[in-house]
Amino acid sequence: MFPGQGGQFVGMGKEWAETSSACAEYFHLADKACGRPISKLCFEGPAEELGRTENLQAAALAVGLAAAERLKAGGAAPGFAAGHSLGEFGALVLAGVLEAGAAFELVAKRSELMARAAEGGGGAMAAILNLDPGLVEGLCELARHEGVVVAANFNSPQQTVVSGEARAVAACALFAEKKGGRSVPLPVTGAFHSPLMARPAEIFAGILDGTPFQKPRFPVVPNALGETLDDPAEIKKHLKLQMTSPVLWTKTVAGLAAAGVDNFLECWPKAYVGPMIRKTLGPAVKARIGSAKE
Repeated sequence: MFPGQGGQFVGMGKEWAETSSACAEYFHLADKACGRPISKLCFEGPAEELGRTENLQAAALAVGLAAAERLKAGGAAPGFAAGHSLGEFGALVLAGVLEAGAAFELVAKRSELMARAAEGGGGAMAAILNLDPGLVEGLCELARHEGVVVAANFNSPQQTVVSGEARAVAACALFAEKKGGRSVPLPVTGAFHSPLMARPAEIFAGILDGTPFQKPRFPVVPNALGETLDDPAEIKKHLKLQMTSPVLWTKTVAGLAAAGVDNFLECWPKAYVGPMIRKTLGPAVKARIGSAKE
């Protein structure tokens, strides 16, 4: 399981890169694809610069793949792979759908397109906590008198992220609080996974058309579908939808559990998507949720 943006911290991956040439190679690929020292931002910061979309996406991919390398060195043998938003690229590399170099080139272009789309401001995202996802979708409809707003990330049964124009997101958050929920603004300027990403998504789809996808060594779960796939053409089709479609994380986790998965390993130095997985599965499901840190 590969996280996307949001769990970053200065120093992430440094120890792995210093002790493993295989891990270090991922940071080299990030530097090369972006044409700037992404690895230095990971290891030394500053945090504000690391957190910029155009830097963070390649950084997160490098850390996620380094974490997967450490898990494999410890004996982990994946049978499925999934990633949250950007993390889908790590899952595709691990499963052999994409070469690592090609994945970093794609992520460098993707992050630039998304950062450029967010430059004008006006976009926002907020996590809505402690409300049913269906209710949150209804609140988005009520808030659309202020502009575009949609449910963008179904992270767990208790957490749904909304995305869109800032005024509409603020209205949705206010409605949520009146219903007894809690809203937490996310530190982003772009309305990711919303219709406001349509233009960059269209450009990125054209870039994907020129990128070869291989049959995965084991099934992967696209964000836009939330179900396992092993057809490269279908995987590519759903990756084209990802920038404007919601992240169906709860469906992904529940589907993997239904397929018999009882050991979820997070490719990250800290627990980030792990708590979302546990909340989705609930206490009745006996599953191990671990990470590369362990």
